[in-house]
Amino acid sequence: MGAPEIEAYLNHLASKRNVSASTQSSALNAIAFLYRDVLKGEMPELDKLRRIKRYKNIPVVMSSQELSSTFLYMHGTTRLMAELIYGTGMRINECMTMRIKDIDFDLRTITIRAAKGYKDRATLLPEVLIPTLCNHLTKVAQLHASDILQGNGFVPMPNALYKKYPSASQSLAWQFVFPSSVTRPWQDSEKMARWHASPSTLRRAFKRAVYQAKIHKHVGPHTLRHSFASHLLASGTDIRTIQSLLGHKNIETTMIYTHITADYKNVCSPLDQIKS
Repeated sequence: MGAPEIEAYLNHLASKRNVSASTQSSALNAIAFLYRDVLKGEMPELDKLRRIKRYKNIPVVMSSQELSSTFLYMHGTTRLMAELIYGTGMRINECMTMRIKDIDFDLRTITIRAAKGYKDRATLLPEVLIPTLCNHLTKVAQLHASDILQGNGFVPMPNALYKKYPSASQSLAWQFVFPSSVTRPWQDSEKMARWHASPSTLRRAFKRAVYQAKIHKHVGPHTLRHSFASHLLASGTDIRTIQSLLGHKNIETTMIYTHITADYKNVCSPLDQIKS
């Protein structure tokens, strides 16, 4: 397999399969990995490769009224998850994997560990959610105490820390804020560990609430993160601060929200001028 065959395959994806630019890039990266790490050779030059142009879209954002209507149709834990994502700008997986020890009620902050790019960052803890979150954590502590009484209460630890700190895997501090309702076998023993809740639980609840609220936008839980950034920008928050809260590596990624919040208040449509 040389340059002509690779070009034929990648161009076939572009012209016949009609795939996205990211799919073609993934195929190209896989072939590059084959040459570099498996065959230990050089990737041939692809002079006749036709790259698919990336479609630049503006993120969908929900208004404050749409968010309020959606939250009204959510209840219990899934509502708390959704409100936390909107109130902090977290990604859905960052919300699911959050630990109790990462919440600082005194400083009103949440530390997000090993986020995208494997970097830690701090974000806001919405003050309005503190009472609800405290009540939720009380229930989590009760569930953990029940697991401990049964000889379990373990939680998976990052980077094999359970070997260095064996007792930490049973501590309340390391438990997930949103634990799973079921337990799974711990390592190769007969002990049981409790992982975090599945993101699909929130996705289903959010989709149902959006339908009940009669919102006809193509939205999901990640839209809450977009709305967080857009609403902060509209309220006058500095773009660098928003970049830090979102955990974006490049400011260009955050700048996309400036296209959403463009100020059209003083712009009048020419049709309105004719009709008036």
